Amino acid sequence: MPRFVVLEHDWPEPHLDLFLEAGDVLQAWRLPADFLFVAPTKIYPNSSHRLQYLDYEGVVSGGRGSVKRWDFGDYEWREYLQTAYFTGRKLLGLYSWQQDALGNWTFQCVT
Repeated sequence: MPRFVVLEHDWPEPHLDLFLEAGDVLQAWRLPADFLFVAPTKIYPNSSHRLQYLDYEGVVSGGRGSVKRWDFGDYEWREYLQTAYFTGRKLLGLYSWQQDALGNWTFQCVT
């Protein structure tokens, strides 16, 4: 089963980075630092990252702050529903990605 990690990132302002293992890269999404599990939350796609971030905590190269693990575990992608089932310590259950007509994304727990 593929893995995920959520990292607290302090640059350029505090936020969370959600990384989903997808083959030989991590699909990346940015969440606000005050992410709530029960409410729809704006989520922003980011560029793919190296798999090393699944197990990394520390200083990020290029003067881009530092990261610390917030959660990690496995996930099961359900593409036809635009959802993933997470088995982490904090992200636990089924979460959905929804895109509106303007191209904005929201992320929320649906179970």
